[in-house]
Amino acid sequence: MFDFSAIGKTIAVLGLFLLILGLIILAAGKIPFLGKLPGDIFLQKGNFTFYFPLATSVLLSIILTIILNLLFRH
Repeated sequence: MFDFSAIGKTIAVLGLFLLILGLIILAAGKIPFLGKLPGDIFLQKGNFTFYFPLATSVLLSIILTIILNLLFRH
């Protein structure tokens, strides 16, 4: 038989993760400098637009690395 309690816990954890991720995405639009840092690549020629948030990605990666290292340090 299946262990439904383990499946239920997994679904609950995934749901909590998705909720937190959704709240972060909603809040990210209200941070004024996010996505407009020097180093973010933005090219526009006619009806073609290319945007790659390089500096923003690096900054978020550093911040998340620090937070996760603090949370999961043994």
